[in-house]
Amino acid sequence: MRIYTRTGDDGTTSLFGGQRVDKDDMRIEAYGTLDELNTAMGTLCSSDGFSEDNSGLKWLQKLQSDVFTLGSHLATTDDSMAKHLPDLPEKRVDEMEVWMDRISQSLPELKNFLLPGGHPAISACHACRVTCRKAERRVITLARHAEVPDGILPYLNRLSDVFFVWSRQLHVQFSVDEIPWKPNK
Repeated sequence: MRIYTRTGDDGTTSLFGGQRVDKDDMRIEAYGTLDELNTAMGTLCSSDGFSEDNSGLKWLQKLQSDVFTLGSHLATTDDSMAKHLPDLPEKRVDEMEVWMDRISQSLPELKNFLLPGGHPAISACHACRVTCRKAERRVITLARHAEVPDGILPYLNRLSDVFFVWSRQLHVQFSVDEIPWKPNK
């Protein structure tokens, strides 16, 4: 099977269901940024500190699958096609909150803004966080002009918080000091 179709050579692409839109359409920007997020999450999965027997890896891969599901919903405007999509992971928002509350109990009090860094996995967490925020902004823009399924924005908002908490947890796991932001004077 060929991967290339040549149908996008004119600057358009197909949504799930066949509708052609410009490749810079707000909808493509929104789910394309979710694809960027999924890639950043894959980089985090490949970082030191995550192994096949690690519950963190399994949780991260579940979240990755969720992000793919969110993108599939954004890529579908045809109601007859939408019924073939997996359900949105709306209950995961509660799971993320429970996870963050549990992890945060063992973290030092947050007294400063933090600079990303100290370990590649910590930096990868922050890359996921900022890409998630970017995806959230793209979905907000799309929602001003088109219908966006309920649950996507709360999911993305919470997920970016998960990556922040995770980065802090990794500082503890790797015994790496957090890097407080100190404004230059």
